[in-house]
This record gives sequence, C-alpha cells and structure tokens, in this order.
Amino acid sequence: MSVVTATAGVRAGDWREAVRKAASALVDAGAAGGGYPDACIRVVEENGPYIVLTKGLALVHARPEDGGLAVGVGVTRLAVPVEFGHPDNDPVDLLLAFCTPDPDAHVGTLSGLARALSGGLADRLRAASGEDDLARTLKEALPDA
Repeated sequence: MSVVTATAGVRAGDWREAVRKAASALVDAGAAGGGYPDACIRVVEENGPYIVLTKGLALVHARPEDGGLAVGVGVTRLAVPVEFGHPDNDPVDLLLAFCTPDPDAHVGTLSGLARALSGGLADRLRAASGEDDLARTLKEALPDA
C-alpha cells in the first residue's frame, strides 16, 4: 500500500464534514488531489448513502479520475457518530476513505477492503487505542493493497 492515514477523535457536525475530513487526510498525505473531498461528497449527494456498508461504517471514495494520485487508504474514527440517512446502518462512527490513480487499482483496493472488513477489520479499528494503533491495524489488514 502506498499511503495509510489514521485519525481518531475527529469531530464532525454532519456527514458532509465527516466525509470531507476523511478524504482530506488522503489529500494531506499526497495520495489525492485537492478536489477529492468534494468529489467524495458528490458521490453521496448523487447516489445516496450506499457508502454506509455496515453498522456504523462508511466507505468514502470517488472515481480515480476525480483526484486519485496514488493508492491511499485512511481510517477516520469519529468522536461522535453522524447520520448519513441510511435506513439500517446509521449512525456512522468509522470512515474508511480510499483513493487510487486508475480503475485497476480501484478494484484491487476495494477488493482488499472487502476481504478485510469481512474478517472483522471494523471491530479491530474501533478497539485500536489511538492513531498509531489505527494505522498499524489498517496496514496489517491490507498488506497487498
């Protein structure tokens, strides 16, 4: 994996601010261009809260051409959960953001995240003690991403 980011105790007033903060970590790390956070927000505005995959977890992303510069995955753990409007999986306290530079990497990263989530990644991220532990947990779960 090229870039991993981890932030904990993040405060967000609503889902847009949560998505912006999660995606901005990828921008700050150099994995995504400056327009990527807005593109991630548009994904939800245009398609609804389908990114809320399971109880309390959202997969923040946009298309590679919307600003993916490198493969990057970040975890953002919120201090207070926010509502996305998902009928079953709100509120969200954990956001996994990812970006990729091309469609092949996009599919590969998404596949790796799906495997890791089915193996209990969300619970391990919630149990992590801080940002270093969050980053280490994410790196261990996605060795090939």
